[in-house]
Order: sequence, then C-alpha cells, then structure tokens
Amino acid sequence: MATYFLLLGALGLLYCSKLYSSILASVGFSVIGYVVTDFLIPRVSPSFVKIGLFGKDLNKPTQPVIPETIGAVASTVYIFIMMFCIPFIFFKEMVTTVGGGHRDLSQTENVNGGLFLHNKLSEFLSGLLCLETTTLIGIADDLFDLRWRHKFLLPAVAAIPLLVVYYVDFGVTYVLIPKFMRKWLNGKTNIDLGSIYYLYMASMSIFCPNSINILAGVNGLEVGQSIVLGVIALLNDILYLSIGPEVSHEAHRLSIILITPFIGVSLALFKWNRWPARVFVGDTYCYFAGMVFAVVGILGHFSKTMLLLFIPQIVNFIYSCPQLFGLVFCPRHRLPKLNEKDGKLYPSRADLIENPPKKVFVPVLYFLHFCKLIDLEFETKDNKTIIKSCSNMTIINLTLVWLGPMREDKLCNNILAIQFITGLLSVGIRHIIGTILFGTDNLHPITSN
Repeated sequence: MATYFLLLGALGLLYCSKLYSSILASVGFSVIGYVVTDFLIPRVSPSFVKIGLFGKDLNKPTQPVIPETIGAVASTVYIFIMMFCIPFIFFKEMVTTVGGGHRDLSQTENVNGGLFLHNKLSEFLSGLLCLETTTLIGIADDLFDLRWRHKFLLPAVAAIPLLVVYYVDFGVTYVLIPKFMRKWLNGKTNIDLGSIYYLYMASMSIFCPNSINILAGVNGLEVGQSIVLGVIALLNDILYLSIGPEVSHEAHRLSIILITPFIGVSLALFKWNRWPARVFVGDTYCYFAGMVFAVVGILGHFSKTMLLLFIPQIVNFIYSCPQLFGLVFCPRHRLPKLNEKDGKLYPSRADLIENPPKKVFVPVLYFLHFCKLIDLEFETKDNKTIIKSCSNMTIINLTLVWLGPMREDKLCNNILAIQFITGLLSVGIRHIIGTILFGTDNLHPITSN
C-alpha cells in the first residue's frame, strides 16, 4: 500500500513540475527510482547467483552466500530514470520561424519557466553518457575481476565526453589567487591553468570512483557514504539557490536534478545492503556512485568544493598508501575480523614476521603506534623485541583501534557519522576560508568557484 502512495505522490510531482519547477520532476523521479529499484532487487538477485555473481559475507559466523554486483540494478534504473526525466526538465521551446522557415534564421523563446537551453541539454547528455560508460566498466570489473593497474585509469576514459562538452560550453580554467600572493603577481586576482585544469578534472574522475571502492568492506558502507555525500552536495546546492548569486543558480539546479534521483535509487539499494546485508553492491556501484559526484562537481562548476566532501576518502587513501605501495605487507582482504564469541568486529592485522616491512619504514611504524594511528603487536625472540603484526591501515580498522571492538552496523554508522560531520564542516570552512583568503566568496556575485 505504501508503494502505491509513493507512486501517486511521484506522479503528482511530475504533473506539478510542468507548471512550477523541473526540480519537482527530479524529486518525483527519485521516488520512482526508489520504488523500481526496491522492486527489482529481490526479484533479480537469484539470477545473479545462478550465473556465479555471489560472494560470502566474511563478517558473519555462517558466512552466507549473498548475490553480488546488485549495484548494477541501481545504476541501470538511474540511467533509465534520467532518460525519462529529459522531457520534464528541458521544457519545450516555442519556435517562431522567419525567412521561409530556415532553421538558421529561426528565433527561439523559452517558455513555461524552462531552466535549460540546448547547451545545458548537451551537458546533461554528456554526463549521462559518462555514467553509462562507467557502469559498463564496473560490470566488466565485476565479471572479469580486472587488475588494479588495468582498471585504475579507465574512469578517465569514460569522462572524455564530459570534458569535451565542458571545454565547448564553459571552458573556464582559471582559479583565484589568494590575497597574500597577489602582490608577487603584479596584482593579478586569478591565474589560468589551461590544460592543467582538465588534467585535474580527469584526475577527479579517477579518484572519486576508486576512493569509494577503497573505503568499503562493511555492510552498507559503500552505499551509505554515497548517500551522505549526496545529501551534503544537495545541501550545498540549496545554499546556493537560497543566498547565492543568480549566475550560479542554473548550475546548481542541474546538480540537484542529477543528485536527487541518485539518492532515491541508493536508498533502495541501502535497504538491502545494510547490516545484515542481503546483497552486495559490487564494484559497479562504487564506480557509478563516484562518477556521479565527479559529473555533478564538473557540470555544477564546484569541482573543488566537491573534492572537499571527499576528505575521509582522501585521508583513507593516504593512510592506506604504505600498504598499497608495498612498504608494509598488504593482505588480500583488509576487512575487520569477527569474533564469534561476542559478535563484534576487531581490527584485522598484517603479519610482519613472515612479511617484514621495509627497514626504512620501521621507525615510522613505531611513530604511528605512538600516535595511536595503528596498533602494533610485539613478540620477544632471541631476547629481542620485534614487531609481530600491525593493524591494517584503513579508516575502518582505525575506527576500531580508537573506539574499540563493536558490532558491524554500529561501525558503519560511526563511519557515516564521521563522513557527515566532516562534510558539513568542509562546506562551512570552505566558505569561511574562501572569504579570508580571497576577500570574497562565491556565495556572493563573483565568477569563480
């Protein structure tokens, strides 16, 4: 019964969107996305298991077999939803023809409070093409288990249509210079980075998908962090639409239209992936979700602000580097370990006796242990104290080191709370620091984000 009420509400929003705002259409389609995703997941999951797309939940006593790659359902529903959304958000234009009906002489007038013109349609379609390609890359990874060195740069290939349209329709590649540096640059207030800025955006399209993929391994964490990031990005958009300059409204409306249906399908996926998980999302969802934020940041012209929301993911990547680059032994799975006696998770550990760390890094391990950033276990051998093991270097394990053993759902909630608080602080500090460093902020009428 609740599903029928949701669908009726969504249809009402779609009807009202023709009269008022295309944002209402995106909200309506987000509800439809939630309902469709929630309907499909339990019905297609057995088919995934039949073709071998399943995994064992290692943090459960019985290690049940669970369907995997179900994130492909949410990403596919999102793509179809955004296709159906096009007629509702790009209002039909009235065309008055002159000169015998030649198109090059036609005059167009946007009606019904339409938000976008053809250049915005091209941006929207380029973003959608980027997400379709990323979803295919994710599915290929889940099917063929691609190696990291092969798949790491693939999201940048998927982002090519997006960067081309950015170059044609917007093309802004300058950044503001802080006030204290302007006197050394003859009073210049900005500097044009040119192709370096496109390299930065391509790097962002690589980092966002991979960062969500790295911060994973606990029921609900991949989807949960994506929902939190989406909500904070949505709050940032609302902030701009409320008190920001008129020139920024169009980009942030587009951001809302892209983010809202994503939150809808992700909430449905989270319902099935949260503890105790009944499905796994797979790499497909991690790539897809990360690329959604890269697309929104680039098309919404706040890519630098978007990157600030990923501070926990950035910290997790930097924290993981010693193991990722071989300075410390990195086991295949760095998931926390379940103690069946109390049902709680404990930090997983890397064996440093059979796999000793690089000698140059041993003092660093002691320093990290002193700062309580890792937990070392020692052993006495031949009257010498040596390092037996260390906790694996992920934020998930670090949370357990700091807060102690806890149940899996509580661990996930704590990490999501850190993500949410960090995101809110990032948005607030970004505007405060921006005012201090640059003498103004882009919530006021300026031309850079």
